[in-house]
Amino acid sequence: MNKDIKKKRIIFAFVLIWAAVALTACGKKTEVILTTEFEKGEIFRIEKSSCYLYEAMVYLVNTENGYSELFGPNIWQAKLEDGESLEDKYKDTILARLAQIKVMNLMANDRKLTLDEETENKVRTAAKVYIDSLSEEEKKIMDVDEDKIYGMYKEYALADILYHKITDDINPEISDDAARTITIGSILVKTYKTDTSGNKIDFSPEEKLKAYERALDIKAKLDEGTEFDVLCDSYYNEDVQKEYTFGRGVMPYPIEEAAFSLGSGEVSDIIETEYGYHIIKCRSTFNKEETEKNKENIIREKKQEAFNNAYAEYVTKLKSNLNEPLWLSLSYTKTGDIKTKNFFDLYDSYFTVISGGAIE
Repeated sequence: MNKDIKKKRIIFAFVLIWAAVALTACGKKTEVILTTEFEKGEIFRIEKSSCYLYEAMVYLVNTENGYSELFGPNIWQAKLEDGESLEDKYKDTILARLAQIKVMNLMANDRKLTLDEETENKVRTAAKVYIDSLSEEEKKIMDVDEDKIYGMYKEYALADILYHKITDDINPEISDDAARTITIGSILVKTYKTDTSGNKIDFSPEEKLKAYERALDIKAKLDEGTEFDVLCDSYYNEDVQKEYTFGRGVMPYPIEEAAFSLGSGEVSDIIETEYGYHIIKCRSTFNKEETEKNKENIIREKKQEAFNNAYAEYVTKLKSNLNEPLWLSLSYTKTGDIKTKNFFDLYDSYFTVISGGAIE
């Protein structure tokens, strides 16, 4: 039971798969054309919406500076297992994010959505604050001015409006039982090992039998009166965590089924999953605070699903053009004078950012 249970903070809720030469949705492939008929600095075009080199540079420079501050300037040239650098890998993410914003703006324009005066003023103010924070060298390397930053923030804001327009009316009633979050203690006897590369290797039948015998021994000790927490804290337990709090649909089904059927303080029989043999103890059958948070997560997921459906239907109709030579040439070498890293955080400070989607 080594599955991480964590929440992600997300900007927009939508699904688009773009990998340099392909846009797909609902199993259908959108026509993609590689051509040399581009304007100067134009990276790609989706229908009549274009993305330019300066937009990608804003993403690349801000992101690389932020991570370089945390992990050192050489992290972006580090080679991954497939031989690509981290920068090359992250460029795919940038391409996806830029394409998503452009498509969302096409959708917004089709629906005749616009920014109101208050939002327009916020966008203009945010753009001025950001451009004023830049040195002349930073403006030069990203090739930006206030109007260009304003245009990028405006597209962000319009994407936010589109998302709300599609999802604000989706507010399903979620019962306490559907969102119920419980807490369990966990003891695990593994039925797998890992090789030097971290790959999971299942035990042989003989090894698995020995593991089951160890689980039986633990259960016998519990039945004889040994405290669960004593065994949970001992060498018998091979789980990476001793306690889990979760709702439905998170844990492997055998764990979930057993956990939600236990009363507070009850201990399960031996449960088998792909990870091994588990014995769990119900510590709490209802965590009110976590259940309320889970209700919010479920509603957010419902909204995301509704948006994804609308987005997937729309994107299948689009034609896209990628300026592959220009895209492949995109790169950034950090220097001491280029420090900007707050382009996205600044936008967040002016607008309520949507949570629950696909871009981290």
